[in-house]
Amino acid sequence: MSQQHSAVAPGPAVIRRARMSVGAVFALHGAAQGSFATRIPWIKDQLDLSTAVLGLALAFPAIGASVAMPLASRIMHRYGALAAVRGLLALWCGALALPALAPSLVALCAVLTLFGATAGMADVAMNAQGVDVENHHGRSIMSGLHGRWSVGTLLGAAVGVAAVHAGLDARVHLGLAALALTAAVPLAARGLLDVRPAPDEAPPPHFTLPPRSALLIGAVGMCAILAEGGSADWSGVYLEEITAASETVAAASYTAFACTMAAARLAGDAAVRRLGPVRAVRASGALAVLGGLLVVTAREPAQGIAGFGLLGVGIAVVVPLAFAAAGRSGPNPSQAIAGVATVTYTTGLIAPTLVGVIGEAASLRASFAVVTAATAVLVVGAGVLGTPTRSAPVASSGHAARGAGDLPG
Repeated sequence: MSQQHSAVAPGPAVIRRARMSVGAVFALHGAAQGSFATRIPWIKDQLDLSTAVLGLALAFPAIGASVAMPLASRIMHRYGALAAVRGLLALWCGALALPALAPSLVALCAVLTLFGATAGMADVAMNAQGVDVENHHGRSIMSGLHGRWSVGTLLGAAVGVAAVHAGLDARVHLGLAALALTAAVPLAARGLLDVRPAPDEAPPPHFTLPPRSALLIGAVGMCAILAEGGSADWSGVYLEEITAASETVAAASYTAFACTMAAARLAGDAAVRRLGPVRAVRASGALAVLGGLLVVTAREPAQGIAGFGLLGVGIAVVVPLAFAAAGRSGPNPSQAIAGVATVTYTTGLIAPTLVGVIGEAASLRASFAVVTAATAVLVVGAGVLGTPTRSAPVASSGHAARGAGDLPG
């Protein structure tokens, strides 16, 4: 049996710094994603891609992430959590410059595969760090961390919109954004906990199937991601086709969805602390079901927008709590987090396509009836998120934790 390093539990000041740092890390990760999203139309026009071909190319980030995420736990085992977060987040932010430089469709697909791989590995490392900080803090913080990611996405997108409005070439915009975000990584990560493996702990395999606990937890997260991916990509089309909304009003449906989800994540930790993760997910799942029913029965744009807004509120805390539950489960929590991330990323890849296929075969109302049924699973399956929390002095991954500036124990 592996022995842990002898280490004094981080004090309150160290945990406060770690909490601020991991929040900044989540925001940086989101800002890179938001920046990229604003330049997708430029890339489409630059390479003269059809909508269908662009849709195919945009599947490659999720493919790259799904393949690479299992490697993140091995990187954390070898180099420690602090170095892993710093390195992987810097790679992700630096990779932001690459898509706009691709000279052809083949090159774009290759670049987007690498782009997604760095995003996914950084995602696993920062969620593992978030779980460790939460366990030491003794209170729920994961929903708020994902809320900061959403805020970072919105800020990155806002800067991107300004760059587009100013006529700035995407190669210049994304290059400058990559430099700025990469330069900010050391400052953002300076307060993170340095979590390291016990001396005799065997390294995780390069690739492995997710543990059973991760599959059950990931199944709950999958239902939320199905609603998120479907709503994000199809809410505007749904309002135009089903409720005869104008293009401007249809665009407002995504804004309502994204903003309510971000706000609910920022406020979600208070609900989790009061209700516990299981009851919080069951209550939010009920709100998501109500939102889905409003969408499916909508005859007017206002009802559809309200429904998508409620869907955003209802699914907001589910994925953060799924990562937190994974971090408290099994003998290798970082591997479980990677498993949950793989399941959710893969679902995010197929969700928009599934909604479109059902919509083509039947109707978009039928598509969102399926989405609504998926959110009902949150109410039934929330119990798998109630895994007992590990004691605070021990890092969630079975490693010894130190503040970033502390000497080895």
